[in-house]
Amino acid sequence: MGTFATALSGLTAAQDLLQTISNNLSNMNTDGYKDQSLTFSDIYSQATATNGSGDPIQTGYGVNVASTDSNFTDGTPSSTGIASNMALSGNGFFVTQGVNNTLNYTRSGDFTTNSNGDISTPNGQVVLGYPAVNGVVNTSASLQALNVGSGITTPAVASTSVSITANLSSTTAVNGTATASTLSVYDSLGQAHTLTVSYTKTAANTWTYSVSVPSTDIAGGTGTSTVVGSGTLNFDTSGNLSSTTNVVPISIPTLSDGAKSPLALTGPFGTAASPTITQTALDSASSAATTDGFASGSLSSYTVKSDGTIEGTFSSGQTLALGQVAVASFANNQGLNSIGNNNYEATNASGQALVGSAGTGGRGTITGGSVELSNVNIASEFSKLIVAQQSYGANAKSITTLQAMSQAALAMIQ
Repeated sequence: MGTFATALSGLTAAQDLLQTISNNLSNMNTDGYKDQSLTFSDIYSQATATNGSGDPIQTGYGVNVASTDSNFTDGTPSSTGIASNMALSGNGFFVTQGVNNTLNYTRSGDFTTNSNGDISTPNGQVVLGYPAVNGVVNTSASLQALNVGSGITTPAVASTSVSITANLSSTTAVNGTATASTLSVYDSLGQAHTLTVSYTKTAANTWTYSVSVPSTDIAGGTGTSTVVGSGTLNFDTSGNLSSTTNVVPISIPTLSDGAKSPLALTGPFGTAASPTITQTALDSASSAATTDGFASGSLSSYTVKSDGTIEGTFSSGQTLALGQVAVASFANNQGLNSIGNNNYEATNASGQALVGSAGTGGRGTITGGSVELSNVNIASEFSKLIVAQQSYGANAKSITTLQAMSQAALAMIQ
């Protein structure tokens, strides 16, 4: 009856192979799925006799499945345009956490956001990473959920400096004026205040300037505008700023909205060594005006960088890091246990997860707004399918033949 067991083992092995191939084909469109294959090993009886040369005489007893191997080569990244989607290229896995706080690992980056604004898997597990405080990521902190909800706001940043890039026309007559420059600055509450910089030519190559704000911005202010800074600009014969004299630094006194006062500002024309204003025969005009301050703003969009940093863009124009996606690597990927829903769990065979930033420690990089497709090769799977089918048929034929031989033996006895 051992011959039946041998043929049956072949039949079972072929059936397992067909099952694996079918599973691969059924997951061709599963994001992050890794193609699987079976490794077989033979079964032999212990040697109970030897031939004249001393070689063992053994009889084969069939085949069994030695291992299930996953092909962890990259699938093709596919752009989706969805900010929460991510594709890993290279070694590593995203780290996720379920309601029972169990850590799982996945290559499937078809993430979305849950009701709390946390990046999560379609099955509700949150994606873990490193937190950011005021735009600075702390990779030494414990892993936590990554929040990208619309309720995130950034605090106001009071202006401390201003810069105006401008040209004053050298053809302007003495006592003539140039087009004023305007820009907005922000106080500690995020309130914008409009600075107006006026220019008057007082002599050849010499101009005075005055900086004013609406008087309503100042507690107890009177009139239409209040001068909050002034000075004299001296140019050389080539139109370059040579010096500034009689400078009264820009300082806005007690603000009417209750923000921190005074609002002191450096600038706005650089220095003689690195000026931002010139005097040439071109028309008077301002080409740029900037400040380092910002109003408070709400999150309007975000992108995921190659190192996993989630960079948020706010309505105020600020760009700040919201956190950084963590990536886990293992000593032996084949030792991971597949638990369904595109998830793996660590085992003694895989070793503990080594968690860090994408692009470091041999970990792969991340492509935001994309997913990694399955790496199943349909042509290869169909070739395997033909071989498995033939193997199944051949083993079935062996069983049929053995059955016929058994019946003939029984007939002889009768």
